[in-house]
Amino acid sequence: MEILLNDNLILGENQRLETSRLLLRPITLADAEDMFEYASDEEMATYVFPVHHNLEETRISIANYFLYEPLGKYGIELKENGKLIGAIDLRVDSKNKNAELGYSLSRKYWGQGIVPEACEKLLELGFEKLELLHIFAKYDEDNPKSGRVMDKIGLKDEGRVPNARIAKGKVVTDIIKGMTMEDWKVHHKKSR
Repeated sequence: MEILLNDNLILGENQRLETSRLLLRPITLADAEDMFEYASDEEMATYVFPVHHNLEETRISIANYFLYEPLGKYGIELKENGKLIGAIDLRVDSKNKNAELGYSLSRKYWGQGIVPEACEKLLELGFEKLELLHIFAKYDEDNPKSGRVMDKIGLKDEGRVPNARIAKGKVVTDIIKGMTMEDWKVHHKKSR
């Protein structure tokens, strides 16, 4: 229990993180309109979650996911205008000292390096403050764009899991990429 409480304390103390362009912060119901703007986009939502059809679905999603268990979950806000343009989370398994990284971003902002910038900040939190041993992410093999984001932040191929899950009625093969604490130390030195 001591490890779990310590990790939760660290996550609680780090609910707001900054990068040069972004504020990573808790998502609230006040973000519903911004989130609906991108969550209602069929192309953006294809590999992430069911598309939102109305503002009420977005409000329910925020309450059930971001408000219910908020630690490790962040809205991606552009500092320049205060607009919520995506979400990112670090789902920590304290017992095994690892975490899964996940993200979504408004299609309007794809290709601008925003997700890699946000991911780097969560990798830093995970390895330097939480002292995790391993952080990984997975993506549907039919969504190679997500895999390229993972490559940009230094995650390495760890496996392919055929028939890993069913998403939106489709059998999905997951590709897993990850990084160990040792990898982080090497990657972090290179990126400075």
